[in-house]
Amino acid sequence: MRLIARLLVLCLPLFSLPSVAATVSDLYQVREPVASQQPEERQAALGRALETLVLRLTGSREAAQSPALAELRKDPQQIVSQYGYEADSLLVDFDPLSTDRSLRQAGLPLWGANRPAIMTWWLNDGSAGSSLVGDGQDSAAPLQRAAQHRGLPLRLPLADLGEQLVATPENLGASEPDALRSASERYAADALLAVQAREDNGQWHAEWRLWLGEAREQGKAQGADQAALADAVLLALSERLAPRFVAAPGAASNLTLEVQGADLARYAELQRILEPFAAQLQRVEGDRLIYRVNASAEQLRAQLALANLQEMPAEVAPVDTAAATAAPADASQPAAAQPSANEPAAGVPAAGTPAPQIVPRDDVLRFRW
Repeated sequence: MRLIARLLVLCLPLFSLPSVAATVSDLYQVREPVASQQPEERQAALGRALETLVLRLTGSREAAQSPALAELRKDPQQIVSQYGYEADSLLVDFDPLSTDRSLRQAGLPLWGANRPAIMTWWLNDGSAGSSLVGDGQDSAAPLQRAAQHRGLPLRLPLADLGEQLVATPENLGASEPDALRSASERYAADALLAVQAREDNGQWHAEWRLWLGEAREQGKAQGADQAALADAVLLALSERLAPRFVAAPGAASNLTLEVQGADLARYAELQRILEPFAAQLQRVEGDRLIYRVNASAEQLRAQLALANLQEMPAEVAPVDTAAATAAPADASQPAAAQPSANEPAAGVPAAGTPAPQIVPRDDVLRFRW
């Protein structure tokens, strides 16, 4: 009750800044094309949906073929909550709790639903000329379907006249996207993606560049049509981004996380961010939340950066290495005699004795809003 009461105090300052990262609401929903509604076709589509989901949650193409998932591959319906047909597709809703449990039991690390929002400048160069893909346009549909299929929150520009003047091949191909960054500020995204796509002999090819913080990724992709190209680009992005947020097996450890500047809205947001790390709220001290989490430090830093949390310097504590390595006193021996005038008093280090070392706590991470 005391912890709940302290959480209710967080209701008072509801002036939290909005976070930029997006929560993927349909992360556990997969759509797979089918040729018919026959049982054999449905079972094959369920198998493909499982592979898509595992890749989406881990960022690894090999994860779905893990021997530990052999039974799940035989019967994916073990973790399916419902499925149905929409047009020529099978829409599968996987149960998040049973899915996460099964993948963790298989030793697979998971990428949570809190993911970087990607501002996308996509320029198509086809037989009809060059065009910037804007939100709400017909050409945006393949990108949005691919983003949902790969579990990435995508944002597109309005493609008004000013943005069309900015989205030139020169600006999209620049090593530093200063012009695109300025035009992207109104959309408040975490990452910036520039894609130049072109049609050549019936095939679509693309060169893409991604900036996330100080990091930069780039690559090429191709597809039979615009939909296949969009999926190839988004798949490549997923595989490049996942290692930043997914810890390799064995890399996680128990950490203490302290977060300052919390209110009720931020507490709810933090609960979502920390869900993949088995977070346990230990105590609340004013606007400070103290958690125990199981994660790698770098993975945790990457996730918290998406919520605009800033890391604070680690607290340090003196550690007397000489005392720690000294032999314990023998209680059976008589008390030590009083020091002579030439001996140092108790608790005063003798000349030449090294001073206690100041060692930072490497199992405590401190952040603030």
